Amino acid sequence: MILRKTLFVKETVLAEAGSPAVRPITRVAAIAIIQNSFAGLGVQDLSPMFDLGMKLGEELMPQAVALLPQPAMAYGKAAIVGVEGDLEHAAAILHPKLGKPMRAAVGGGEAIIPSTTKVAAAGTLIDVPLGNKDNVWSFDELDTMTVCVADAPRPREILVVMAVSDGGRPNPRVGKGRSIV
Repeated sequence: MILRKTLFVKETVLAEAGSPAVRPITRVAAIAIIQNSFAGLGVQDLSPMFDLGMKLGEELMPQAVALLPQPAMAYGKAAIVGVEGDLEHAAAILHPKLGKPMRAAVGGGEAIIPSTTKVAAAGTLIDVPLGNKDNVWSFDELDTMTVCVADAPRPREILVVMAVSDGGRPNPRVGKGRSIV
């Protein structure tokens, strides 16, 4: 894996729509910019990319969780493939093996890790979906964290994001999940 750079984005939400948050909510995104060695090649067997996700998760996710002031409650993942790549390149990194180190870093994680991917140019925004790490039906933690890296992904790169939060939305008021529907 050729890693060009990593960065961490930490935000703390203190208020929303003019009202103070029930409590401060901190979100952290760990972002890696890696070379896409399969860009433009039409490779069918993407299995060599599976371990990249695991390595990134093992290296970056514990650091992201350590930046939270409270225990992790929600998580999500996303990737942007540079324009010479294929959407499946993002899937190969995010899905087969990235989940295990993410779950280890948050201390469990029974729920599916929400994700999103796209092919786009450098500087494109991506909304990383967040969901409760243990209960997919916990509405309070259904949220997003928007990230952008001005110079990434370049055409033959992939921007990989792992996000974690110590809470849900700042002032949740839509119910507690499945029993509402």
